[in-house]
Amino acid sequence: MSLVARLAPHLPYVRRYARALTGDQAVGDNYVRATLEALAAGDAELEAAISPRLALYQVFHAIWASAGARLEQAGGVEPAGNDPVRHLLRIAPRSRQAFLLTALEGFTPAETAQILRLDQGEVERLIAQAQGEIDAELATDVLIIEDEPVIAADIEALVRELGHSVSDIVATRNEAVEAARRAVPGLVLADIQLADGSSGVDAVRDILQEHDAPVIFITAFPERLLTGDRPEPTFLITKPFQPETVKAAIGQALFFHPRRKAAAA
Repeated sequence: MSLVARLAPHLPYVRRYARALTGDQAVGDNYVRATLEALAAGDAELEAAISPRLALYQVFHAIWASAGARLEQAGGVEPAGNDPVRHLLRIAPRSRQAFLLTALEGFTPAETAQILRLDQGEVERLIAQAQGEIDAELATDVLIIEDEPVIAADIEALVRELGHSVSDIVATRNEAVEAARRAVPGLVLADIQLADGSSGVDAVRDILQEHDAPVIFITAFPERLLTGDRPEPTFLITKPFQPETVKAAIGQALFFHPRRKAAAA
Protein backbone atom coordinates (compact mmCIF):
# COMPACT_ATOMS: atom_id res chain seq x y z
CA MET A 1 0.00 0.00 0.00
CA SER A 2 1.34 3.43 -0.94
CA LEU A 3 2.19 6.08 1.63
CA VAL A 4 -0.65 8.28 0.38
CA ALA A 5 -3.18 5.47 0.70
CA ARG A 6 -2.02 4.63 4.23
CA LEU A 7 -2.24 8.20 5.47
CA ALA A 8 -5.22 9.59 3.53
CA PRO A 9 -7.90 8.54 6.08
CA HIS A 10 -6.00 10.28 8.87
CA LEU A 11 -5.13 13.59 7.21
CA PRO A 12 -8.37 15.44 8.03
CA TYR A 13 -7.84 14.63 11.70
CA VAL A 14 -4.20 15.63 11.90
CA ARG A 15 -5.12 18.89 10.13
CA ARG A 16 -7.82 19.50 12.75
CA TYR A 17 -5.31 18.81 15.49
CA ALA A 18 -2.63 21.04 13.93
CA ARG A 19 -5.04 23.95 13.64
CA ALA A 20 -6.15 23.58 17.25
CA LEU A 21 -2.57 23.24 18.45
CA THR A 22 -1.21 26.28 16.63
CA GLY A 23 -4.31 28.45 16.91
CA ASP A 24 -4.28 29.24 13.20
CA GLN A 25 -5.58 27.39 10.14
CA ALA A 26 -2.79 28.40 7.73
CA VAL A 27 0.00 27.74 10.24
CA GLY A 28 -1.47 24.36 11.19
CA ASP A 29 -1.82 23.33 7.54
CA ASN A 30 1.78 24.37 6.88
CA TYR A 31 3.00 21.99 9.58
CA VAL A 32 0.95 19.14 8.13
CA ARG A 33 2.34 19.91 4.68
CA ALA A 34 5.90 19.92 6.05
CA THR A 35 5.21 16.56 7.71
CA LEU A 36 4.04 15.00 4.46
CA GLU A 37 6.94 16.48 2.51
CA ALA A 38 9.43 15.04 5.02
CA LEU A 39 7.82 11.61 4.73
CA ALA A 40 7.77 11.76 0.92
CA ALA A 41 11.41 12.83 0.77
CA GLY A 42 12.51 10.13 3.17
CA ASP A 43 13.63 12.63 5.80
CA ALA A 44 11.18 11.04 8.24
CA GLU A 45 9.71 7.56 8.51
CA LEU A 46 6.56 6.10 10.01
CA GLU A 47 7.34 3.80 12.92
CA ALA A 48 6.36 0.34 11.73
CA ALA A 49 5.53 -1.07 15.15
CA ILE A 50 2.58 1.28 15.72
CA SER A 51 -0.57 2.14 13.76
CA PRO A 52 -0.27 4.52 10.76
CA ARG A 53 -2.41 7.12 12.55
CA LEU A 54 -0.28 7.04 15.68
CA ALA A 55 2.90 7.13 13.59
CA LEU A 56 1.65 10.11 11.58
CA TYR A 57 1.01 12.17 14.71
CA GLN A 58 4.41 11.12 16.03
CA VAL A 59 6.15 12.40 12.88
CA PHE A 60 4.06 15.56 12.93
CA HIS A 61 5.33 16.32 16.42
CA ALA A 62 8.92 15.69 15.43
CA ILE A 63 8.58 18.13 12.50
CA TRP A 64 6.72 20.65 14.61
CA ALA A 65 9.42 20.58 17.32
CA SER A 66 12.28 20.80 14.82
CA ALA A 67 10.67 23.83 13.19
CA GLY A 68 10.62 25.76 16.44
CA ALA A 69 7.19 24.74 17.73
CA ARG A 70 5.56 28.09 16.99
CA LEU A 71 2.25 28.26 18.82
CA GLU A 72 1.46 31.94 18.55
CA GLN A 73 -1.60 33.17 16.73
CA ALA A 74 -0.77 34.51 13.28
CA GLY A 75 -0.04 38.22 13.53
CA GLY A 76 0.21 37.96 17.30
CA VAL A 77 -3.52 38.62 17.75
CA GLU A 78 -5.26 36.52 20.38
CA PRO A 79 -8.78 35.33 19.53
CA ALA A 80 -11.52 37.17 21.38
CA GLY A 81 -14.64 36.17 23.28
CA ASN A 82 -15.34 32.55 24.17
CA ASP A 83 -13.30 31.06 21.32
CA PRO A 84 -11.78 27.79 22.58
CA VAL A 85 -8.52 28.75 20.83
CA ARG A 86 -8.15 31.68 23.22
CA HIS A 87 -8.23 29.30 26.17
CA LEU A 88 -5.87 26.84 24.51
CA LEU A 89 -3.25 29.45 23.72
CA ARG A 90 -2.97 30.27 27.41
CA ILE A 91 -2.04 26.70 28.30
CA ALA A 92 1.62 25.67 28.38
CA PRO A 93 2.61 23.97 25.09
CA ARG A 94 3.23 20.44 26.40
CA SER A 95 0.01 20.45 28.43
CA ARG A 96 -1.85 21.75 25.40
CA GLN A 97 -0.56 18.89 23.27
CA ALA A 98 -1.46 16.22 25.83
CA PHE A 99 -4.93 17.67 26.35
CA LEU A 100 -5.74 17.93 22.63
CA LEU A 101 -4.37 14.50 21.77
CA THR A 102 -6.62 12.88 24.37
CA ALA A 103 -9.68 15.15 24.48
CA LEU A 104 -9.91 16.15 20.81
CA GLU A 105 -8.23 13.27 18.98
CA GLY A 106 -9.26 10.44 21.30
CA PHE A 107 -5.83 8.95 21.94
CA THR A 108 -5.28 7.17 25.25
CA PRO A 109 -2.64 8.53 27.66
CA ALA A 110 -0.42 5.58 26.66
CA GLU A 111 -0.75 6.41 22.95
CA THR A 112 -0.19 10.10 23.69
CA ALA A 113 3.00 9.18 25.53
CA GLN A 114 4.20 7.39 22.38
CA ILE A 115 3.39 10.39 20.19
CA LEU A 116 5.12 12.89 22.47
CA ARG A 117 7.88 10.45 23.43
CA LEU A 118 7.22 10.95 27.12
CA ASP A 119 6.40 8.47 29.86
CA GLN A 120 2.72 7.94 30.61
CA GLY A 121 2.92 9.42 34.11
CA GLU A 122 4.21 12.70 32.70
CA VAL A 123 1.43 12.74 30.10
CA GLU A 124 -1.21 12.23 32.77
CA ARG A 125 0.30 15.07 34.79
CA LEU A 126 0.20 17.35 31.74
CA ILE A 127 -3.42 16.46 31.03
CA ALA A 128 -4.42 17.22 34.62
CA GLN A 129 -2.58 20.54 34.46
CA ALA A 130 -4.37 21.54 31.26
CA GLN A 131 -7.76 20.51 32.61
CA GLY A 132 -7.13 22.50 35.78
CA GLU A 133 -6.35 25.63 33.78
CA ILE A 134 -9.39 25.15 31.57
CA ASP A 135 -11.69 24.54 34.53
CA ALA A 136 -10.42 27.71 36.21
CA GLU A 137 -11.14 29.79 33.09
CA LEU A 138 -14.53 28.25 32.41
CA ALA A 139 -15.88 28.15 35.97
CA THR A 140 -19.66 27.96 35.90
CA ASP A 141 -22.84 27.06 37.80
CA VAL A 142 -23.59 23.35 37.79
CA LEU A 143 -27.00 21.72 38.21
CA ILE A 144 -26.80 18.20 39.66
CA ILE A 145 -29.73 15.86 38.99
CA GLU A 146 -29.18 12.86 41.26
CA ASP A 147 -31.54 11.06 43.63
CA GLU A 148 -28.93 9.22 45.74
CA PRO A 149 -27.74 11.64 48.46
CA VAL A 150 -24.31 10.06 48.94
CA ILE A 151 -23.54 10.10 45.22
CA ALA A 152 -24.89 13.65 44.91
CA ALA A 153 -22.58 14.75 47.72
CA ASP A 154 -19.60 13.09 46.02
CA ILE A 155 -20.38 14.81 42.72
CA GLU A 156 -20.87 18.15 44.46
CA ALA A 157 -17.46 17.82 46.10
CA LEU A 158 -15.81 17.10 42.74
CA VAL A 159 -17.53 20.05 41.11
CA ARG A 160 -16.47 22.46 43.85
CA GLU A 161 -12.93 21.06 43.84
CA LEU A 162 -12.69 22.11 40.19
CA GLY A 163 -13.70 25.66 41.08
CA HIS A 164 -17.31 25.54 39.89
CA SER A 165 -20.42 26.48 41.85
CA VAL A 166 -23.40 24.19 42.44
CA SER A 167 -26.62 26.01 41.64
CA ASP A 168 -28.83 23.19 42.95
CA ILE A 169 -29.07 19.46 43.65
CA VAL A 170 -32.41 17.90 42.70
CA ALA A 171 -33.87 14.41 42.59
CA THR A 172 -36.80 14.53 40.13
CA ARG A 173 -37.60 15.75 36.63
CA ASN A 174 -39.92 18.53 37.78
CA GLU A 175 -37.44 19.75 40.40
CA ALA A 176 -34.73 19.84 37.73
CA VAL A 177 -36.79 21.95 35.34
CA GLU A 178 -37.76 24.40 38.08
CA ALA A 179 -34.16 24.64 39.30
CA ALA A 180 -32.96 25.48 35.79
CA ARG A 181 -35.57 28.21 35.54
CA ARG A 182 -34.49 29.74 38.84
CA ALA A 183 -30.80 29.71 37.93
CA VAL A 184 -29.70 28.95 34.38
CA PRO A 185 -27.00 26.25 34.59
CA GLY A 186 -23.73 26.40 32.72
CA LEU A 187 -23.44 22.61 33.01
CA VAL A 188 -25.85 19.80 33.87
CA LEU A 189 -24.77 16.53 35.51
CA ALA A 190 -27.68 14.10 35.36
CA ASP A 191 -28.59 10.58 36.46
CA ILE A 192 -31.15 8.71 34.36
CA GLN A 193 -33.38 6.97 36.91
CA LEU A 194 -34.72 9.54 39.40
CA ALA A 195 -36.43 9.38 42.78
CA ASP A 196 -40.08 9.47 41.71
CA GLY A 197 -39.61 7.13 38.75
CA SER A 198 -39.14 10.04 36.36
CA SER A 199 -36.34 10.17 33.80
CA GLY A 200 -33.22 12.27 33.88
CA VAL A 201 -33.19 12.08 30.09
CA ASP A 202 -36.61 13.73 29.99
CA ALA A 203 -35.47 16.31 32.54
CA VAL A 204 -32.47 17.21 30.39
CA ARG A 205 -34.62 17.36 27.26
CA ASP A 206 -36.97 19.81 29.02
CA ILE A 207 -34.09 21.96 30.22
CA LEU A 208 -32.43 22.11 26.79
CA GLN A 209 -35.66 23.37 25.25
CA GLU A 210 -35.19 26.54 27.29
CA HIS A 211 -31.44 26.75 27.92
CA ASP A 212 -28.22 25.88 26.09
CA ALA A 213 -25.83 23.97 28.33
CA PRO A 214 -23.50 20.97 28.03
CA VAL A 215 -24.75 17.79 29.70
CA ILE A 216 -22.94 14.86 31.27
CA PHE A 217 -24.97 11.77 32.13
CA ILE A 218 -23.70 9.77 35.12
CA THR A 219 -25.65 6.54 35.33
CA ALA A 220 -25.67 2.87 36.19
CA PHE A 221 -27.82 2.26 33.11
CA PRO A 222 -25.76 3.38 30.09
CA GLU A 223 -27.62 0.95 27.82
CA ARG A 224 -30.68 3.21 28.11
CA LEU A 225 -28.76 5.93 26.30
CA LEU A 226 -26.46 3.99 23.98
CA THR A 227 -29.24 2.67 21.79
CA GLY A 228 -27.75 3.51 18.39
CA ASP A 229 -30.38 6.19 17.85
CA ARG A 230 -29.43 9.82 17.44
CA PRO A 231 -28.76 11.99 19.18
CA GLU A 232 -26.75 10.06 21.75
CA PRO A 233 -24.98 11.86 24.59
CA THR A 234 -21.42 12.98 23.97
CA PHE A 235 -20.49 12.59 27.63
CA LEU A 236 -21.61 9.45 29.43
CA ILE A 237 -20.05 8.15 32.64
CA THR A 238 -20.97 4.76 34.11
CA LYS A 239 -21.49 4.24 37.84
CA PRO A 240 -19.57 3.46 39.90
CA PHE A 241 -17.37 6.24 38.56
CA GLN A 242 -13.79 7.28 39.11
CA PRO A 243 -13.41 10.90 40.32
CA GLU A 244 -10.77 11.64 37.68
CA THR A 245 -13.14 10.46 34.94
CA VAL A 246 -15.79 12.93 36.07
CA LYS A 247 -13.26 15.76 36.34
CA ALA A 248 -11.95 15.09 32.85
CA ALA A 249 -15.46 14.96 31.38
CA ILE A 250 -16.41 18.26 33.01
CA GLY A 251 -13.37 20.04 31.53
CA GLN A 252 -13.98 18.59 28.09
CA ALA A 253 -17.74 19.25 28.12
CA LEU A 254 -17.25 22.90 29.00
CA PHE A 255 -14.37 23.41 26.60
CA PHE A 256 -15.87 21.75 23.53
CA HIS A 257 -19.51 22.74 23.99
CA PRO A 258 -20.77 24.03 20.59
CA ARG A 259 -22.28 27.14 22.19
CA ARG A 260 -18.81 28.44 22.98
CA LYS A 261 -17.67 27.85 19.43
CA ALA A 262 -20.80 29.45 18.01
CA ALA A 263 -20.39 32.50 20.23
CA ALA A 264 -16.99 33.15 18.70
CA ALA A 265 -18.16 32.70 15.08
